[in-house]
This record gives sequence, structure tokens and C-alpha cells, in this order.
Amino acid sequence: MTRTFAVPAATPAVAAAHFLARLAVETDVSDVHADLEAGTNGLVVVDSRGAAAWDQGHLPGAVHLPTADVAARAARLVPAGSRVVTYCWGPGCNGATRAALEFARLGYAVKEMLGGYEYWVREGLPVVTPTGLTHRPVDDLTVPRAAITCDC
Repeated sequence: MTRTFAVPAATPAVAAAHFLARLAVETDVSDVHADLEAGTNGLVVVDSRGAAAWDQGHLPGAVHLPTADVAARAARLVPAGSRVVTYCWGPGCNGATRAALEFARLGYAVKEMLGGYEYWVREGLPVVTPTGLTHRPVDDLTVPRAAITCDC
């Protein structure tokens, strides 16, 4: 008996709809980095963590807006019509999911950045810390050491 297909796979049409729906609400670290580097117009990256986490380090150009404050403060910090990407600590935290839900309820086009701050740092991408812009070494469990993307 196969464990992988003990529950039969969805039909190709159901699978395609599922994966398309996921891609409509999720993005990844390397795509966000590429868009920030390209200066993609209308993109606002929102760090939904608390003040101590923000102060420890955050993505360059990110807006600090903790999840609990999104409903009350988004309109002042994020221009209407912006395309928003939320992030929190990492895969073990759902703060970015909750923040994305609040942005969607407010009418913003929004996606959650998979992997969050953890994978941004693990991929060796730049972060702003109290000492300035810095990079940590690439974790070769996330991307090849000589690249900033998994090339998928």
C-alpha cells in the first residue's frame, strides 16, 4: 500500500485550482526581493511583528505595522491601491497571515511572504539592524550559497 496516495490525488482540474489559489495569496522571499530590487511600483512590504522584533532587524524599505494595529493604522501608512506583502517571523508564526487577512478586509490586494523574516535572513538577503544594513551568511539548506534564489 502506498502512503503517499492512500488518499487519491485530486483531479488535475482540482489540483490546478488549488495551486492557483495558493499562488494568489502567497509569495516567496526571492520574488519579494526581486520586486524590491526592481523598484516595483505600488508594492508595500509590511512587517507585522512587534517593536522589539522590528528593532532587532527588518527588511529594507518595509513598513512597520504590527498585526494588532493593521485595522486602525493601515490607511495612514499604506496608500490605497497599494499591493501589500505581509511578513512575520517565519513559518512557525501566523502573524503575517492574520495581518494579510486584515489588509484583505480593508480592500487591499495582499499576499503573505512565505518563510517570513527567518527565510529572508537565511537566504542571505539584506536586513536593517541597529548597526545599519547587514547580511548574514547564506544557509545552504534554503538556497545555493552562490545564489539569492532557489531558481525554481
